[in-house]
Amino acid sequence: MTKLSVNINKIALIRNSRNGENPDLLKYANVCIESGADGITVHPRPDLRHIRPDDVRNLSKLINKKKDVEFNIEGNPFELERGQYPGLMTLVAETLPIQCTLVPDSTGQLTSDHGFDLQKRGDELGNIIQKLKQLKVRSSLFLDPNLDQIRLAAQLGVDRIELYTGPYAAAWGTKHINEVFERHKKAANLAQSLGIGVNAGHDLNLKNIQKYTSIQNILEVSIGHALTVEALYNGITKTIKDYKTILSSCQHQ
Repeated sequence: MTKLSVNINKIALIRNSRNGENPDLLKYANVCIESGADGITVHPRPDLRHIRPDDVRNLSKLINKKKDVEFNIEGNPFELERGQYPGLMTLVAETLPIQCTLVPDSTGQLTSDHGFDLQKRGDELGNIIQKLKQLKVRSSLFLDPNLDQIRLAAQLGVDRIELYTGPYAAAWGTKHINEVFERHKKAANLAQSLGIGVNAGHDLNLKNIQKYTSIQNILEVSIGHALTVEALYNGITKTIKDYKTILSSCQHQ
């Protein structure tokens, strides 16, 4: 069954709009886990707009105590120390998550909106992937469903890729959806044939996730913004249970 990792950046963003610790990230993460989430994802950025380094450290301690729950830290591995931000790779080495998802976000980028170009940064990313292997942290590369990029990813020895699903979500309800879906399906099949595990994420929601996870052997979906919005209407426990019900019942094509 496809695992659900809940990205809690938006909860940190709400907290940061006031002084104090309300909403409490640890409490929220715990509710997500108790409601059935298989993992927690965070994306710390140098501007500290939402998840902060101490959040990462505290969440790591919480999740390490939980059986069968994965901690995923994502971010730009080329972001170095700046003020309170120690740099992504330093934070990963300190907290040792199960998975580190490497994302090509620029410093001020609103949200992730494209995958890496491995023709430009493949050698550097290959070195980072090797560092993650030494740390015994699973590596994942954020990629578009581009077959050439996936072949390059295989040469780097990455454990997984995360397919960027923004365009799939944007095509939902339009005549283009099947074309975009088939592109993702071919990308996932190629990655798997090359020995790479496949995750997916960005703008997946309760309406569009069932079709997407009909793709064979999607290992994990990481969902933050949409899940948070749905939880505002329906409650976090019900929302996570609804996702888990869909993921457990999807028919692979």
